[in-house]
Amino acid sequence: MTTEAQMRAAMQAYIDNFNRQDLEAIVDLYADDATVEDPVGSPPKAGRDEIHAFYQTALETGARLTLSAPIRASHGNAAAMAFEVALNYQGQDMVIHVIDVMTFNDQGKYSSMKAYWGPEDMKPV
Repeated sequence: MTTEAQMRAAMQAYIDNFNRQDLEAIVDLYADDATVEDPVGSPPKAGRDEIHAFYQTALETGARLTLSAPIRASHGNAAAMAFEVALNYQGQDMVIHVIDVMTFNDQGKYSSMKAYWGPEDMKPV
């Protein structure tokens, strides 16, 4: 089972790799059979190829991530983090307030990621 420290480190690596625009390092955080549902309610992306394509598109926006609170681990195989996404969307500087919840497999890789945010969480800067 993945420890709390390992989960927190993997979540911080997500933020750091995203802000470095390191696509391969982001995708490497995921298990081969992982899913990404961003935002929750959208069709899940499944497997490394779909996850790679999703993050390639996300990185092309030039988005930057900033934690809003400490990363939270759990007594199980999941962790959560609240953060802000700053990006330029259709010519307008925007911020999206997001909570991501990741579950982990026994190897410490993400088995799933769910991003919780809705239309009202995306605001002009």
